[in-house]
Amino acid sequence: MATIQRFEDSEAWKASREVAKLVYDLTKAEPFCRDFALCNQMRRASISIVSNIAEGFERGGNKEFLQFLSVAKASCGEVRAQLYIALDQSYVDEEGFWNLTEKLLQTSRLISGFMKYLQQTELRGSKFQ
Repeated sequence: MATIQRFEDSEAWKASREVAKLVYDLTKAEPFCRDFALCNQMRRASISIVSNIAEGFERGGNKEFLQFLSVAKASCGEVRAQLYIALDQSYVDEEGFWNLTEKLLQTSRLISGFMKYLQQTELRGSKFQ
């Protein structure tokens, strides 16, 4: 794996950014946008994914970064759970549900891979150089 110089270079961050875009697109539609609680919570959880990857990276140390990646991964699960509620309320159709679910699973796998890499690498982050 090449050394990532900026969080924007991370495949996990790029995927999480796409998840946030998909969540916003989904929650803009009627009648979903009227369910303020679910709409807001899904948006906040999707923002948590992308933001925690960025914030953890900027901390400059592997241990903190791993903790932030763990939170980002958990937020992927949170959005997936909320997506089931949206499906049950007919806010999303089957195709949209599975499209976003697959993107969330892909993002979660990328985050997991990043976590495994950080646990195994000799690099310890700029904080410790």
